[in-house]
Amino acid sequence: MTRYKTLRDFPVEEYLSPGSTMCAGCGAMLVLRAFHKVLGPNVVFVNAAGCLTLLQVYPYTPNKSSWMYTAFASAPAGAQGIRDALDILMEKGRVNSFEDLKVVVVTGDGAAYDIGLQSTSGAIERGLDFYYLVYDNEAYGNTGFQKSGATPYGSATATTPPTERNPTGYTGVKKDLFEIWRSHKPPYIATVAPSHMVDMLRKIETASQFKGPKLFIAFSSCPTGWGFDPSLSVRISRLAVECGIWPLKESVYGKVRHTYIPTVLKPVEEYLRHQNRFRHLFTPRKQETAIASIQEQVNNYWLEAAKNEGFRITVAKPVTIAPP
Repeated sequence: MTRYKTLRDFPVEEYLSPGSTMCAGCGAMLVLRAFHKVLGPNVVFVNAAGCLTLLQVYPYTPNKSSWMYTAFASAPAGAQGIRDALDILMEKGRVNSFEDLKVVVVTGDGAAYDIGLQSTSGAIERGLDFYYLVYDNEAYGNTGFQKSGATPYGSATATTPPTERNPTGYTGVKKDLFEIWRSHKPPYIATVAPSHMVDMLRKIETASQFKGPKLFIAFSSCPTGWGFDPSLSVRISRLAVECGIWPLKESVYGKVRHTYIPTVLKPVEEYLRHQNRFRHLFTPRKQETAIASIQEQVNNYWLEAAKNEGFRITVAKPVTIAPP
């Protein structure tokens, strides 16, 4: 039985003090705060270089737990060293079991999808007992919002700007990190979003029952890079879920289950219109073909999921493109 049934069950203990150098409305901060609350105080975070690297600026820190920096590619290796050291010290009796720490890698999508994918694969193969928390803001947000392996079709970034010859912006496809991890057959994988906090708390609680690699891909809205008012951060997250762009799901030993199913998907336009990174899809003239392509991808995903899991869903109507 879960202890998290409503938002009233949200833990009151605070392990992340208010006030930091992070941007206002940062979705990653909301996720990190919730994650820490569920796991408790006995945590050591291994941080791959990224936006949250700015959270701990020596000698100041808002975090009441331990934190270790690593380079982009080596956070899983750092986690391995800490986990091995703790296990050896407990085996020798130099550290009591109640002093044991949960090891959590915290990384942006740049390290998770691209630069750190090799070392992560190795850690999963070795069966490292750790949590891997990805704050996915769909670009290299800390260095100027360049395209990453998580950048979605149609997004404008510093390296994929819309131009006269390419008005759509990025024309590639976002990597499916969920399935990349699932192919390694770890015990637990989940997607989460700060707009659906109870769902997130339950998943963190569930993951704590398993020993081995545990992945969390968190929707992390980025007001600075995405271009929206910071007060809308949670609303943007909710629209991503309700439009079907960010499915909430989990995999337990390879078996996938969607934990939240919108009865009727909202059109993707409702999500795209709120962000400057997609503004070029609507002005100076609406790019109906590009928007229809995004909607089709979302619809196809949910129709396939409904078929596999046996649920019903009403997808949004495709955009009607007028003949030339």
